[in-house]
Amino acid sequence: MVEHGFGWRCAHTRGVVPVVPLVRVIAIALLVAVAGCATVGGLTKESSPEAKRAAVSERVQARWGALIDGNLDLAYTYLSPASREIMSLESYKRQARGSGYKEVKVETVECDGAACKVHLMVTYDHRLMKGLVTPLDEKWVIDEGKAWYVWGQ
Repeated sequence: MVEHGFGWRCAHTRGVVPVVPLVRVIAIALLVAVAGCATVGGLTKESSPEAKRAAVSERVQARWGALIDGNLDLAYTYLSPASREIMSLESYKRQARGSGYKEVKVETVECDGAACKVHLMVTYDHRLMKGLVTPLDEKWVIDEGKAWYVWGQ
């Protein structure tokens, strides 16, 4: 074989086997795959405090958005994997309050390793009074690259 341009030329067949471009394609594909894995759900207990606060706050807001909309199916998906192992969707629907919530405001997020404590102010309507605001603390955990709500704290 004789090297010629970007490939190898076989002396007896005179065909070019594109070795170098194939290597480049494989290398680029591997880089894209590794970069994708690093950016998808990359939250860990070693992430910066700012990254944890931002990710947890975003997930808290999304979960409460589902509760405010009365979408318990979606709210259930924010439970930690361990919480979902011990609590079925049907049980969650029976125990979770799925109506009356109007607004939630994340006051603080404090993380220690993979465990996070979130302090919220929740606005809800009661049958006798409207617009009640109450403080609420929730526990969240970082696992599998995401922040998850811990049920039954």
